[in-house]
Amino acid sequence: MTDALSDRRPAPTLERLLADLVPPPRFARARLENYVPDPAFPSQEEAKQRITAFAAELGRPRGGFLARLRRKPAPALGIYLDGGFGVGKTHLLTSLFHAVDGARVYGTFVEYTDLVGALGFQKAVDLLSESQLVCIDEFELDDPGDTLLMTRLIRELSDRGVAIVATSNTLPDALGEGRFAAQDFLREIQAMAERFQVLRIDGEDYRRRDGVTEIHVLAEKEVAEHAQTTPGATLDDFDPLLEHLSTVHPSRYGAMIDEVSSAHLTGMHGLTRHHDALRFVVLVDRLYDREVPALVALEPGGAGARVSDDAPSVLSDLFSAELLRSGYRKKYLRSLSRLASLANDGAGLLRTSEGDAAS
Repeated sequence: MTDALSDRRPAPTLERLLADLVPPPRFARARLENYVPDPAFPSQEEAKQRITAFAAELGRPRGGFLARLRRKPAPALGIYLDGGFGVGKTHLLTSLFHAVDGARVYGTFVEYTDLVGALGFQKAVDLLSESQLVCIDEFELDDPGDTLLMTRLIRELSDRGVAIVATSNTLPDALGEGRFAAQDFLREIQAMAERFQVLRIDGEDYRRRDGVTEIHVLAEKEVAEHAQTTPGATLDDFDPLLEHLSTVHPSRYGAMIDEVSSAHLTGMHGLTRHHDALRFVVLVDRLYDREVPALVALEPGGAGARVSDDAPSVLSDLFSAELLRSGYRKKYLRSLSRLASLANDGAGLLRTSEGDAAS
């Protein structure tokens, strides 16, 4: 019988949570040397040069004998990478991680809030302050409680001399209209704003440059048969999976997809409730981080597909218009881009399997 994500109830240890504070497999090979700036957007080359210089600064000895006599280290400076989806912010952040020797940690905003929840605030500060660099991907400003917790964490770490580099997204339709995300970030961290240099990175979503703009859906029979014949695959109906996600803490979603080669979803339909949508966003993020292709089929008779004679069927309204007008819009748009990429990979797997069977 094919495995299902909805049958998995992972219980990762604290050691596992800490071990996961490294760049995900998708960016394991990201380096400054293989970050190729788009000549049409000079800010990409400028950001690459600044990150390169920052890595060199972190590698220098931090003061001499007098510095070691200080009771407290000088507050560390940080960088905030601001820009749209898919312009290379995460590539640069992971490249910085790999370019720096010594203790450093990497995680998404959600992973750090989960770590604080598991350890308690002070223990998390003490543990993270052992690093010289803390990388925070996808800094979020849509939950006041989590934002307050993270800004306090940043302040405590910075005061202990830990360098912080964070990324976040400006909405695609706001690019060129001002640094809205950057302004929000600097306002939230308030007293520490002068410690951060904002680097704006303009450009196009690289996933769209590859022509991946829509979530391709397949026939339910194709999805089910592929799952049943693929080692390491999982097969889930969408609604039971959503219900299962409500019973698993988001910090465990990564462990839930351990050793999954491809995720198969049937009965997919549009989402109208935030709690369902936000949990699914986290799952998509973990699948994307770990490069797990997704094969997707719509619910029978579902109204969310658009079909033409010369193109595959696509899911056109995963998130309702009301959800996309909400304060979580950035998360939903990012998730659409990522799921489109995963579904494109999944459709490619199916074509490969069909080709192997025919040969």
